[in-house]
Amino acid sequence: MERIYGLIKRRAFYAAINSWRGLQACFKYEEAFRIEVAVTCLLFPLAFFMAENPVELVLLLGSVLLLLIVELLNSAVEAAIDRIGEERHDLSGRAKDLGSAAVLLTMLLVLITWVAIAVQ
Repeated sequence: MERIYGLIKRRAFYAAINSWRGLQACFKYEEAFRIEVAVTCLLFPLAFFMAENPVELVLLLGSVLLLLIVELLNSAVEAAIDRIGEERHDLSGRAKDLGSAAVLLTMLLVLITWVAIAVQ
């Protein structure tokens, strides 16, 4: 049992390192992610003042975290497409556009969530 616990602990450690590298790479290479992180730094403290109950707090914080998650996935798609080749291809363009659309819809979700909670 200790061996299994050790393997799980080691796997979690390396997963955390890989995740940290991914966050660093996205922050370094993606301007949109840097802007979204800056907005997150502003909105997170504000959420604690705006929320009147734990559910509202989770909605406010969760919507912003979801935006960062979708941006990370969009950046991963773009990096994979760029790795395949720089030549223009309809499917590559579509993949990048779909990722961008996912980010846009998530931004809309953030806006709707924050406005809905702010006006009540």
